[in-house]
Amino acid sequence: MGVHLSDITANPSDSVTVLSIAMMLDAVRADREGNAVLTIALAGGLSADAIVTAKPMQTGSSDVAAFVIMQIPIPSAERFVDPALMRDILLRDASPVEEDTLDFSELAKKMTAQLVPAFCSTAEVLVIESLIGDNEVPSHLPDGNIPLRRLHVRHDREHPAWQSAFPIGEILRFPPGSAYTKSIETGAAVLEHSVSADSAKKLAKSWRRKPVGGLFTDVSMLVIPAVSKGTVLGLFCCFREAGARRFDRYDMEMGMEFATRSAVFFNHATRYNREHATALTLQRAMLPTGLSMPSSVEVKHRYLPGSELVEVGGDWYESIRLPGARVALVVGDVAGHGVRAAVTMGRLRTAIQTLAMLELPPAESLQQLDELMRTIGEREPHFATCAYAVYDAVTGEIELSVAGHLPPLLVHPDGRNEYLEVIPSPPLGVGNGVVDTKVIGVEDGSLFVLYTDGLVESRDRDISEGLDRLQAAFGEGAPEADLEDLCKTALDGVYSDAKRDDIAVLIAKLRRIPEDHRVIFQLEPEHSAVRHARSLIRDPLKRWGLEDLIDSSELLVSELVTNAIKYANGEVTLRLILEPESLVCEVHDSSPALPRVLQVDKDAENGRGLHVVSQMASRWGVRRTPGGKVVWCEQLVPAEITEAMRAALENPDEVTPDAVPVS
Repeated sequence: MGVHLSDITANPSDSVTVLSIAMMLDAVRADREGNAVLTIALAGGLSADAIVTAKPMQTGSSDVAAFVIMQIPIPSAERFVDPALMRDILLRDASPVEEDTLDFSELAKKMTAQLVPAFCSTAEVLVIESLIGDNEVPSHLPDGNIPLRRLHVRHDREHPAWQSAFPIGEILRFPPGSAYTKSIETGAAVLEHSVSADSAKKLAKSWRRKPVGGLFTDVSMLVIPAVSKGTVLGLFCCFREAGARRFDRYDMEMGMEFATRSAVFFNHATRYNREHATALTLQRAMLPTGLSMPSSVEVKHRYLPGSELVEVGGDWYESIRLPGARVALVVGDVAGHGVRAAVTMGRLRTAIQTLAMLELPPAESLQQLDELMRTIGEREPHFATCAYAVYDAVTGEIELSVAGHLPPLLVHPDGRNEYLEVIPSPPLGVGNGVVDTKVIGVEDGSLFVLYTDGLVESRDRDISEGLDRLQAAFGEGAPEADLEDLCKTALDGVYSDAKRDDIAVLIAKLRRIPEDHRVIFQLEPEHSAVRHARSLIRDPLKRWGLEDLIDSSELLVSELVTNAIKYANGEVTLRLILEPESLVCEVHDSSPALPRVLQVDKDAENGRGLHVVSQMASRWGVRRTPGGKVVWCEQLVPAEITEAMRAALENPDEVTPDAVPVS
């Protein structure tokens, strides 16, 4: 009491000390708290940098008086001398960290915070790489050469040399005979009272990291294995700097008890991460990795899980290219979250792809999906919603069916938008409702937006507000905007909603196949039409630069037209469609009977037409239409034509008129 602050500083006449004390005095006179770092003189001629805080006090006299708090670090020689205090801090709780912490990095940070500064001056946490990289616990005691990953390093004074010499996230192997390898191989703590300069240099040389030699020299080191069920999961490496009390046997026992408790949390984190990775792998395997569409259609998508904790759900999307410049656009939502919903979603996706390849119309496809859901529901009750649309890039029409799903949004080229009102059937797996179909003519350049309810619905917001917000996001200028930017705009505002549902968004920019890449001919239902059809296709193929395909195309057209005239009543339509990869020939007739390949006798005169088509075309098929059926076949176009057409689509302003075939 009564001592002037400058009397106990190590250098009272030093200009920095004088200025710091003067500033603190000014603060006290102004009735404020003052802070400074001063070098305080200690007993035995020693000194220490202390954080000094001066708080003003009210006294009866006019003399300046203050209550001074000096935070002086304990001298190294006096650290770690009270085992009871260390044990209390290190092991006072049954669980060293919160049980809800299942992230390895967070676990390591909290564990090193318990070790430093109570037990050691520096600590690092290393775990076996397979725990993080593969989410697998070794089935036996690992050998000393196993790779480990450094999760965290903590120094009591945040010394930058330790952070640079021991980077977090590094994967490394330790040299044979080191304390690290001994601890891994034996599953026991390894103590080095004082690391010699030679040992430190040897370790620094093996790591090719010169600063390690200086940091390790004369430190006391304790390497403690984290053992769970007889298996080493990682290492706690503790260091006490030169001048501090060395580690002893009692410290080894205390450290092993801490490491054993901590290993339980590493085991829990590994199990959680393995289950989480399994669920995510399952869902990612079930979601499409690549969307296909005709050359004139552009499609982008986004999928957003419900939350960081529940990253697996039942929302899905599809864009499946169909023959004849058509595309199936699908978005669906299985009720619920988690692996169960993801598995059901995967079943529906597989069924959707099969039904699309069978070229069933949307309404019939949803009816088949409803049957599948009801079959699945016999064991596990489930239901799902789905919107299924097929866009024809030749006619510019969308055929749309909805099963319990929200209506798609159609954005016109001038920026007007509207929700397409289709009478929805009940959700898949719920009832026997009739699935309605709506055919809509679409202008070139329109946007077609499919989405799940998580985009527009939340617990604290009415669904009408979400629908209005989505319409506002696709206002004037949206048809000319980049689809990636539109996906971001559509999701704007939902990232912060912690209670949101899964979200799937599919945005398609719809354009018809250019007129000069499609031709349509009407044929009379008489045998002379076959010869006429062959002559009609020659000019378009020449204009498209496909002279090499004329002979094969004439033969294919002959077989398809002959079959249509033989079994159909009424007019026959022949359609040629050129896309970058293929030339498609379609024959439309009024007969609902679907042709099939027959096994014919070698002496039979008829029944070989489709055999010829299947051999000469790269693929062929048939689909029903409201007025009959379509039989089609596809041929691959030469590579130079494909490259020229792709270049024209990607850079329409840079391609000259002669660069691509036109009619």
